[in-house]
Amino acid sequence: QVQLVESGGGSVQSGGSLRLSCAASGYTLGSHCLGWFRQAPGKEREGVSCISASGHSVYDGVSVKGRFAISRDNKQNMLYLHMNDLTVDDTAIYYCAVAMPGYGVGWPVAPDHFDHWGQGTQVNVTS
Repeated sequence: QVQLVESGGGSVQSGGSLRLSCAASGYTLGSHCLGWFRQAPGKEREGVSCISASGHSVYDGVSVKGRFAISRDNKQNMLYLHMNDLTVDDTAIYYCAVAMPGYGVGWPVAPDHFDHWGQGTQVNVTS
C-alpha cells in the first residue's frame, strides 16, 4: 500500500526558511515525476513544483520561482521542498504527490495528473 508522509512544516516568520520532506513507503518513487502542491484556506489546491524521475528537470510555479527548490533522493525514496524567503502568502497545507504514468515536467502541475497523495503538512508564515 502506497503511503506518503510529509514533514517539516511549522510556523516561521516572514523571510524565513523551511525544508519540507516527503517519505514514501510501499512504493518506489524513482520512476515517477513527483510534485508539491499547497492549499490555503478557501482556495483551490495549487501546484507548486514538480521534478522528473531522474531529478534533472524541474518546474517551479511563478509564485515560488527563485525562492523554492524541489529535490529528490531516489535511493532514500524521499522528496524535498526547500523554501526560502517565505511570505504570508505561502501559508498553506503542503502536499506531496506522485504523478500518473506518462506525466512529464512541463505539463500543467494540476492535481488531476497526480494519483497518490500525502496527508499534508501545515506551513504558517507570520509577518
